[in-house]
Amino acid sequence: MIAWRWFCVISWLVCALPTAAGEAPFCGEEGVWIQILGAGGAELDDGRAGPSYLLWRDNRARLLVDAAPGASVRFDEAGAAFADLDAVVFTQLSVHHAAALPAFLDGARLQDRERRLPVFGPEGQGEYPGMATFLERLVGAAGAYPHLADLLRPRSSNRLPRPSRGGADASAANAPAVPSRGGFRLSAGDVPAAGRRRWAKFGSPNLRLAALPVHHGGRPALAWRVEAGGYAAVFAGDLSNRKNVLADFAAGADALVVSHALPEHMRGELRERHLIPSQIGRIAAAAGVRMVILGHRMNRTLGWESQSRAVMEAHYGGALIFANDLECWGL
Repeated sequence: MIAWRWFCVISWLVCALPTAAGEAPFCGEEGVWIQILGAGGAELDDGRAGPSYLLWRDNRARLLVDAAPGASVRFDEAGAAFADLDAVVFTQLSVHHAAALPAFLDGARLQDRERRLPVFGPEGQGEYPGMATFLERLVGAAGAYPHLADLLRPRSSNRLPRPSRGGADASAANAPAVPSRGGFRLSAGDVPAAGRRRWAKFGSPNLRLAALPVHHGGRPALAWRVEAGGYAAVFAGDLSNRKNVLADFAAGADALVVSHALPEHMRGELRERHLIPSQIGRIAAAAGVRMVILGHRMNRTLGWESQSRAVMEAHYGGALIFANDLECWGL
């Protein structure tokens, strides 16, 4: 445990060192890494991009988790290439998790991506649209940005093919594509956001995805588990612990990335949408994760890090990382 804590301290110092002007942060040429594109929330005065993450494998960004405001700028600063992404996944489709998606898509058309890009998010519930409808409203022919409509497949076939017999959905690599002006197209995948069933219908040579519905005050929301290179990371997003499902889903993971949007003393309606630090500590301990990365840091939690750490460490003995924009952590 002592050796692990010293490793975390040294890693934090390396990540915190300033880079030369114009030099991109470096995650490492080999292995699996999590990079924080944005560690903030919806606030305009926190000096951070919104909650968004990259998963790197062997120096290539393979997965984008949420496309929050400011994330496209951080993506560029990180030195990532859109052509390398195997998929984009969303924990939820709120403004502060998804508003940068059209910026990513518009910019990507100017790059050299040719293969199809799967985009997965929660299915719709009530007034909240699912991933396919969200994309149609955003970049469809009658959407907010109709000049991007060529990125979508025809409405009559706006579904992912069934998974292959091997278990993973190989559609991203094998299905024929109608190229857009930018050389690629999107396919939208609605992932069940109700109940307790785990979804696991996508895999590529670089990673495998699984998702699980979580409770977020009545809004459709998902936690994502990514397995790559022998490691596992869980991106929990925003959730309360009403369903008490996250510990099992994150069991044995190397990293649990979770929102730190509330201080321990917070009461009221916000507890229906977010975890407090003691709940995070209990979940991490029950899951047996190696490290917890605390993102989505709101102004109401900034300055309370010592108190939050003490509460979490009362239950969890692993590494706790308070995320900052562009930091990179190796698994």
